[in-house]
Amino acid sequence: MSVTVFHNPKCGTSRKLLDMLAERGIEPTVVEYLKAGWTEDQLTALLAKMGGARPRDILRRRETLAQDMGLLPEDTPDDLILHAMVQHPILVERPILETDDAAVVARPITRADPLL
Repeated sequence: MSVTVFHNPKCGTSRKLLDMLAERGIEPTVVEYLKAGWTEDQLTALLAKMGGARPRDILRRRETLAQDMGLLPEDTPDDLILHAMVQHPILVERPILETDDAAVVARPITRADPLL
C-alpha cells in the first residue's frame, strides 16, 4: 500500500502525523504542498477518494485568506473554491493522508487510522 502525506512543516498536526507513521514503520511519500502546489485534477481526485467530498470540505476556514476572498459563505460555488485552492495552496486543510484507495484530512491524526 502506498501512503502519501500532503504536509506543511509548520503545522503541528502534520508533524504529529508523520511521527505516528514513523512509529508504525510506515514511510510515506511526503509532499510539501505549499511548495509543490495543487492542480484542479489532483484536488478533484483527492476529493473523490474522500467519498465524494466537496472543495468546501477541505477548505481551511481558519485561514484569513479564505475570509478575505469571500470563500466562507455556504453558497460559494465549488469551482470558485477549487480555483482559489490551486492559486493559493494554503487554503487547503492539512494534513491530508492518501492511500491507494482513500484519502482523509487527518485532523486529528486519529482520522488516519481507518486508512492504515
